[in-house]
Amino acid sequence: MQIIWDLKKGFVKDFLEKLPEPKPAYNTVSTIVRILEKKGFLGYTAYGKTHEYYPIIQKQQYSSYYLKNFVSGYFGGSFEKLVSFFAKEKNMDIQELEEMLKHVRQDLNEPQDE
Repeated sequence: MQIIWDLKKGFVKDFLEKLPEPKPAYNTVSTIVRILEKKGFLGYTAYGKTHEYYPIIQKQQYSSYYLKNFVSGYFGGSFEKLVSFFAKEKNMDIQELEEMLKHVRQDLNEPQDE
């Protein structure tokens, strides 16, 4: 999705060109793009048998969708378990956790874009 947002629109070959080496097969990228389109993340304009794809979901919406599925799949839907896991993995101390909490409070107090 990041490549598609960066390009704004493009064909599968355009997305493939932007991927790092070793590049996946064209069919692999094409399959992923079609899955993203079926999930409602991409739209397309057809030119005969060729499709030019463009994002129809904003990065923030996609991030929210992805994070919710990630937390649901790996942490039983618990954001508390997610935070606890990363705090343990990073060996965060109380001061670091308090700093993180401060940022969360600031983010919650900012007006949200709809």
